Amino acid sequence: MQKIYNPSKNNWSELLKRPTQTLADIENVVLGVFDEVKNEGNTAINRYTKKFDKVTLDTILVTDNEIKEAKELVSEELKEAILLAKSNIEAFHAAQKTTKVSIETTDGVECWQEKRPIQKVGLYIPGGTAPLFSTILMLAVPANIAGCKEIVLCSPPNSEGKIDPAILFTANLCGVTKICKVGGIQAIAGMTFGTESIPQVYKIFGPGNQFVTVAKQLATKFGVAIDMPAGPSELLVVADDTADASFVASDLLSQAEHGKDSQVILVSTSKTLIEDVEKEVISQCNVLPRKEIAEAAIANSRLIYVDNDKDALELINEYGPEHFIICVADVDYYVDNIENAGSVFIGNYTPESAGDYASGTNHTLPTNGYAKQYSGVNLDSFMKSMTFQKISEKGIENIGNAIELMAEAEGLQAHKNAVTLRLNSLK
Repeated sequence: MQKIYNPSKNNWSELLKRPTQTLADIENVVLGVFDEVKNEGNTAINRYTKKFDKVTLDTILVTDNEIKEAKELVSEELKEAILLAKSNIEAFHAAQKTTKVSIETTDGVECWQEKRPIQKVGLYIPGGTAPLFSTILMLAVPANIAGCKEIVLCSPPNSEGKIDPAILFTANLCGVTKICKVGGIQAIAGMTFGTESIPQVYKIFGPGNQFVTVAKQLATKFGVAIDMPAGPSELLVVADDTADASFVASDLLSQAEHGKDSQVILVSTSKTLIEDVEKEVISQCNVLPRKEIAEAAIANSRLIYVDNDKDALELINEYGPEHFIICVADVDYYVDNIENAGSVFIGNYTPESAGDYASGTNHTLPTNGYAKQYSGVNLDSFMKSMTFQKISEKGIENIGNAIELMAEAEGLQAHKNAVTLRLNSLK
C-alpha cells in the first residue's frame, strides 16, 4: 500500500482518485449490447451468456426443481445464519415505515402524502467469484415490506448453467417472483427492455462491476430508474493509537477481496499505527484464499497520515466513502461531523462485514464518491411518495385569487380560467 504523509490539499483530488475506467471507456460496449437485446431478446441474451459465462442454456428461467435442489445443498448452519440476518434486516427496514402525512394548509385546503410501492423491481445479484446471496436479503426483504408485486432477480450462471444454491435458497426465502440465469450488461438490458423470458421492470437495484454500473446508468435513458451508481466496493478507515492494528487490517482486506478494482484507505493521526497496519495487511493477506484479488486491490489503496482530526475529517468528506469505519478516541467528533458516507461503522468491535451481512442495515451503498449525493438502499427506495389535495368551496375562495394572479403573471391564461370558472360558479 502506498504511504502518504501530510498530503497537500492541492493534491487530494489526485490522491483520492478511484481506480475505475471512465464512462466513455465503457459506454459504447454497453450500448451495443443494449441494442442487440432490445432487438433480439432472448437470442442476444443467450449469445452473450455463451460468450461471457461459457455455457449454453436450455432456458433462462430457474425451475422449481432447481430451487428444491438448492434447498438440499445449503447446509443447515448457513440456513440458520441467513434466517438470523433476514430477521435483523426485516426489523430495521420495517421500522422505516412512515404514516400518512396530512395537513390543512388553509381553511378548506387539505393536502396529504401517501406512499405506494414500485410495482416491478429488478435485482441484479453478482455471481462469479463471489456469489453475493446476502445482497438478495438487502434488496428483496425491503421490496417485500414495501409491497412490490413483481421482484425479478438476475444472476449469472456458472459453467454448468447453474446459479449458486445459496442464491436460489435466499431468493426463494425472500419472495422473489422470477429468477433468471443471466449476468452482466445483458442482464441489465434484459430488465430494461424485457425479453421473452425476462420481465421489463420499473427500477433496477444491485451492485456490480464497472460494466454493470455503466449499464445501470444508461438504463435510465430508456425510462428505467436505478437505486444509485453502485460499482466496485470501497472502504475508508480512520484510526488512531486506540485502534487495534489487526482489526483495521482485517477490515481493509475484507473489502480488498471483493475485486481487483476495489479500493481501501486508512487515514490516521498515528504513524506507528500506519506501520503496524501495513505489517498486518501483508501477514493476513498471505493466508487469504482470494490473495491475488486482495493484493491487486491493495495496490490501488492508500495509507494516509495527517496531523489532526480536523484535516482527517475534511479529507474523508472529500472522498465520500461507501463504507466508513471510525476507530478513534474522539468518536463523537467524526460521528457528528461526517457529511459524506454510505454507511458508518463505529468502534473497534464494529467490523464492516457486520453491515454486509447481519446487523440489519443495508449494504447496497453509493460508491465512487456518490455518497455526496445518494443514500444507500432503504425502504423508501422501493416506494414512491404521492401527494393528494382536496379543496372545498371555502378553500378555493381562500386561495383562488392568488392562483389567478400568479397564473396571469406567468402568461398561462388557461390555468387562470380553471380557477376563475369555479370562483364565478360560487357567486
